[in-house]
Amino acid sequence: MSRRSTFTDQSVTYGAIGATLAPDLLRYPPDGYRPAEDSVRLGSGAERFERAAESLMTWGIQRGAGFTVADLSAGTGAQYPGIVYDAEGMPLAEQPGPRTEDRYSADGTPYITAGMTATLRRKGRVRTRSTPVLVVYVVDEPDRIGFAYGTTAPGPESGEESFILERRDDDTVWLTIRSILRTRGGIRRLFSPRQRRKRRELTRVELRALHPAGGV
Repeated sequence: MSRRSTFTDQSVTYGAIGATLAPDLLRYPPDGYRPAEDSVRLGSGAERFERAAESLMTWGIQRGAGFTVADLSAGTGAQYPGIVYDAEGMPLAEQPGPRTEDRYSADGTPYITAGMTATLRRKGRVRTRSTPVLVVYVVDEPDRIGFAYGTTAPGPESGEESFILERRDDDTVWLTIRSILRTRGGIRRLFSPRQRRKRRELTRVELRALHPAGGV
């Protein structure tokens, strides 16, 4: 059974919730937002997929990228199934029903679920930056798993970032990171070279976090 669940009963700092799932919004983002998509091959085979999935769904990318994950909360409020798409971005003719059971890693850590909130803290050169986030959707399919979170408080950037792991037909395992973000200050700072460099470097670190060379 497949699952895509979405939770929107709390406030985020942007309007296009689920934008990282929508091909049109990635190609034509809302005014002032910039989209990005990056992928990396992590290896091949079912074991590689399962090990990477377990790390991904227990905040392994964030911790591997230098974040401390604090203030975790499962959240409250209703969840509802989102639309399930095929590999080309088209809605499936038959939409799967939601799966309600919880999932856990081998050491008992609960998997990320839609509606979960957290604060991501990362030490910089001058100060520690804290980013409160809300998990806005979860993807849980036999060969495809991941989640997206959105920002819930003012900060240098606002928007959504997704982390999707898939095992493709040729048995290779890939991680794709998508984001649709707006820089504080609006369109005038959209192309700030410094901010763009910082974002690109963070994405490179996140892409390496689940790579076998990184210890996953």
